[in-house]
Amino acid sequence: MSESPSAKHRVVVVGAGFGGLFAARELRSAAVSVTLINGTTYHLFEPLLYQVATGILSEGEVAPPIREIFRRRRNLDVQLGWVTDVDVEGKAVLVSAPDGRERRVPYDSLVVAAGARNSYFGNDGFAEHAPSLKNIDDALELRGRIFHAFEMADLEEDPEARRRWLTFVIIGAGPTGVELAGQIAELAHRALKGSTATPTFRRPG
Repeated sequence: MSESPSAKHRVVVVGAGFGGLFAARELRSAAVSVTLINGTTYHLFEPLLYQVATGILSEGEVAPPIREIFRRRRNLDVQLGWVTDVDVEGKAVLVSAPDGRERRVPYDSLVVAAGARNSYFGNDGFAEHAPSLKNIDDALELRGRIFHAFEMADLEEDPEARRRWLTFVIIGAGPTGVELAGQIAELAHRALKGSTATPTFRRPG
């Protein structure tokens, strides 16, 4: 007699970023049932968000649907929602759906790969002036600000005012920060006549 799906070891994966995606992928041949829970219907390829922010790529090009990624998987169920609590004793997660409905999803093994978010170290008001670059909304917000600044600089006749419009501060010199700085400079060279924009790196303090 073959093993019924309900008798299989149940693995719940929370999050469809790189960690959750690869965890679910590694279980493709295992004799388990996998439930992948994510707050969006897509996997976000964060390393390319800077290209969305600078108009090179559209948002759809960095956000393939999760169901499309796992379309051939028979032992995996994709569910939309946010995990709001974990019942460790009862071995279940509480999931809130976009419409507000809540449900319990039981597990035998739990993989938490919910990702991270930027910290403003208690100064959350900074987010209004210094948006992060962690999701599509952030990238589109930055795109709007960057191109607005270019347009305003193009209209400006006063050199000092034009310089202010073309001054961008990027906090963080990891791959995303460096790529974003270089791409903004390249955009300025292409879009603005007489631009000599060059990234400048400074250490704090």
